[in-house]
Amino acid sequence: MKQLIYILAFFGSILTFAQNSQLFDDANALYNDANYTEALEKYKTVLNSGEHSAELYFNIGNAHYKLNHIAPSIYYYEKALLLKPNDKDIKNNIAFARNMTVDAIDSVPEVGISKLIKNVTNMMSFDGWAKTAIVFVMLFVMLFIAYYFSHSTSKKRLTFLTSNLSFVLAIVSLVFAFHKFKLVSNDQPAIIFAQETKIKSEPNLRSTESFVLHEGTKVQVLDTVSNWKKIKLSDGKVGWIANDDIKMLKNF
Repeated sequence: MKQLIYILAFFGSILTFAQNSQLFDDANALYNDANYTEALEKYKTVLNSGEHSAELYFNIGNAHYKLNHIAPSIYYYEKALLLKPNDKDIKNNIAFARNMTVDAIDSVPEVGISKLIKNVTNMMSFDGWAKTAIVFVMLFVMLFIAYYFSHSTSKKRLTFLTSNLSFVLAIVSLVFAFHKFKLVSNDQPAIIFAQETKIKSEPNLRSTESFVLHEGTKVQVLDTVSNWKKIKLSDGKVGWIANDDIKMLKNF
């Protein structure tokens, strides 16, 4: 019985893949014919089936951009960029889309040691740093064994120093791995979808207005309380926004 279920699931996935591929091709054809609304409907049908890819998000962003939908175009370009952070086409198109936004927000540059640590941490992913730590631990073990069984004084000195160095580098790699994990966990980007929204000083309608934001602006979500999210701008400003006015980027 289980084998039959697995076989049916397998053929079902093949059928879904084939249907999505056809829908994607049809959507591309409609897009090339400047039928952007119809293309968008087919792209979203593929998306609603559970398909997630940089190419799909990129094309949805393109269709929204052609229709002058500021927030959705930036939102889907950003999602594509999450999956392919080094793609030049995505970077170029998102730059054009950002030019349509109203809010001009300066970024506070990081300086000193914090900038250096962040740059080094971002050189590899969490998995990359973890694997590097494992390699150094294995190297430490092998060098320590070589030190233990070595009879030459010079070899003992060399293996002792290099084994200790490997151990230190393993610890450093592990620290960077956890720091990378923390950076990724704390990175909760979102896009403003309301055409204009008032950012409050506290998570309630009675609180004072801190500032106003417009659609397409990218923010970082720091906290959630009931129907409100605490956000932070790239210039350091902090405030509260209603859940309905914002859309998280990492929700796939």
